[in-house]
Amino acid sequence: MNRVIHPFGPIYDENSQILFVGSIASIKSREYGYPYASPHNRFWKVLEIIFNERMMDYKKFLLKHNIALWDAIKSCEIVGSSDASIKNIEVNEIWEITKNSKIKKVFTNGKTAFKIYQKYIYPKTLIPAICLPSTSPANAGKKLEELVEDYRIILKYLYVK
Repeated sequence: MNRVIHPFGPIYDENSQILFVGSIASIKSREYGYPYASPHNRFWKVLEIIFNERMMDYKKFLLKHNIALWDAIKSCEIVGSSDASIKNIEVNEIWEITKNSKIKKVFTNGKTAFKIYQKYIYPKTLIPAICLPSTSPANAGKKLEELVEDYRIILKYLYVK
């Protein structure tokens, strides 16, 4: 079991209206240098379908659509990329994002992120989270079309004044 320190900072600006929270960057994400980088993770594909737009630069894409993104875990012990193995976590200060933006709703990418958000982060943000299914290849039972339908809920919380 290795201690992993999260390699990326948050993506957000003052106009961000929703926040996606994952657990911690996978081995592939750490290797490639950006969130959800595994070619088998369907996060970016789901967003491309929802917005009917090809993503060329993930940061610009998120900010254009008023979406913030960060993982709940700052550091932890983990085996590979397995959320089930996560131990001894330290959380990211997600409440700093919510204080400096227009975020009204949080969506977690999977159950592990939801549990960590609820336990450690929600008490400081007081922004309710909706648990969406994981886009990870480990959630292979969920088809891309089903993920797209589940993730469309984000549209209810975007572009509202």
